[in-house]
Amino acid sequence: MTTVSTPGNEPSVAPGGRRPVAPPASSKRGPGIRRVAIASCIGTTIEFYDFFIYGTAAALVFPTVFFPALGATAGTVAAFATFAVAFIARPVGAMLFGHFGDRIGRKKTLVSTLLLMGLSTLLIGLLPGAETIGVAAPIILVLLRFAQGFAVGGEWAGATLLTAEYAPPGKRGLYAMFPQLGPAIAFALSSGTFLFTGLALGDTNDAFLTYGWRIPFLFSIVLVAIGLYMRLAIEETPVFRAEAAARAAAGDGTAATEKRTLPFLDALRYQTKEILLSAGALAIMFAFFYMGTAYLTSYATKTLGFSRPFVLVVGIAASLVFGLSIVLSALYSDRVGRRRVIMISCGFSVVWALALFPLLDTGSPAAFIVGMVVTLAIFGIAYGPCGALLPEMFHTRYRYTGAGLGYNLAGVLGGAIPPMLAAPLAASYGGIAIGVMLAVLGVLSLVCTRALVETRDRAL
Repeated sequence: MTTVSTPGNEPSVAPGGRRPVAPPASSKRGPGIRRVAIASCIGTTIEFYDFFIYGTAAALVFPTVFFPALGATAGTVAAFATFAVAFIARPVGAMLFGHFGDRIGRKKTLVSTLLLMGLSTLLIGLLPGAETIGVAAPIILVLLRFAQGFAVGGEWAGATLLTAEYAPPGKRGLYAMFPQLGPAIAFALSSGTFLFTGLALGDTNDAFLTYGWRIPFLFSIVLVAIGLYMRLAIEETPVFRAEAAARAAAGDGTAATEKRTLPFLDALRYQTKEILLSAGALAIMFAFFYMGTAYLTSYATKTLGFSRPFVLVVGIAASLVFGLSIVLSALYSDRVGRRRVIMISCGFSVVWALALFPLLDTGSPAAFIVGMVVTLAIFGIAYGPCGALLPEMFHTRYRYTGAGLGYNLAGVLGGAIPPMLAAPLAASYGGIAIGVMLAVLGVLSLVCTRALVETRDRAL
C-alpha cells in the first residue's frame, strides 16, 4: 500500500510504493559539512547580489535610463514593474530547476542556476538605454529580468537542500542558516558597490546615469567565477544519493514509472496544502525584505530627499543587523521550533507595518535608519528558520520542487505585488496606505503560519 507524506509524520513508504533506503555513508563529515555550508552561502550571496543590484538600480536609475518619457511617478512604477517580473518568473524556475534538481541532483542544477544568473546580470550591465535603442531597451530589460527570476527560482531550494540534507540531527537550523545569510551579505555588497561607484565618480548624476550604475552589474561576473569554483568542489547530498540508489535498484517497474512522473505533479498531488500554507506564511517576509531593500531606497531618495550615499550606508548597516537576526533566529529554531519563531516575526510585522511610514514621514535621518534596520531585522527573524522549515516539509523525491514552489509563490505574493503598488498608494493616500497593505499581508502570514505543523524533529 502506498503511504504519502502528511503533516506531522514522515512516510514509511514513499509515493510510488518504494521504501526509503538508508543513505550511503557520506564522505563529507566534519570539515566537509562546513565546506558545503560555506559553498551554499557563497552561492546564494552571488545569486542574490545579482538580484539586488537590480532592485537598487530600479530605485536609483532605471526610471531615468529606461523609462525617461513616463515622468517620475510613472517611471518609478514601470521600473518596479520590471523588478516584479522576476517574481513571476521564480515559480516557473522553481518548477523547471526543481524537476532537474529532483532528477539529476542538487549540485548540477545549482551550477546551471548560477551560470544563468551571471550571464543575465552581465547583459543588463551592457544594455544600452532608451535614448540609444528606444523601446527595445525596456523590452530587453524585462526579458533579462525574467531570466534573473528564473535562475533565483531554482537557486534557493537547491542551496538550502544542500545544507539541510547534510546537517546532523538537531542542527538543521544551524546548517540551513548558511545559505540564508547570502541575501544579507548580498545586500551589503550591492549597497557597497553602488556607494563606491558613486563616490569614485563624485556622485554626479551624469556619470552615474551614463555608466556608473553598470559597474556593479559587470563586477558580478567575478563573483560568479568564484561561486562556480566552490560549487564544483562539493559532492551531491547523501539523501539524494540514497534516493537515486533506490530508484536504480527498483527492479519491479517502479523506476520506469517514476521517470515518467513529474516531481511538480507529485508535489501538488501529495502536498498542495503545505505548498499553499508555506507561500502564505512567508509572504510578509518577502514584502518586508523587498520593501526594505528596494522601495525604501527609492522612497528615501525621491520622497524624503536623502542623499544617495547616506541611503546606501544605511543599507549596509541594516544588512549587518539583518544577518545577525538570521543567525539568532535559526539557532533558536533548533531549540523551540521553526513555526514559533516565524510566528513571532509575523506578529511583529503587523505592528511595525502600521508604524513604519508615519515614522519615515517625520523626515528625520534617524527615523529612516531605525525604519530600515527594524524592517530587515523582522524579516531576518522569519528568514533564518525557513531554510530548515521548507526542506523538512517535503518528501525527498520532490523536495527540491515542493520547497521551491512554496518559497517562490510567497515571492509573488509578497515580493512582486507590494513594491509595485507602493508608489501609487503613497502618491494617492500617503505612506500610511502602504503600512495598511503590509499589515493585512502580515495577518495573512500569521494565520498561515499558525496552521503549519512543526517540523523541527522530522527526519529527512
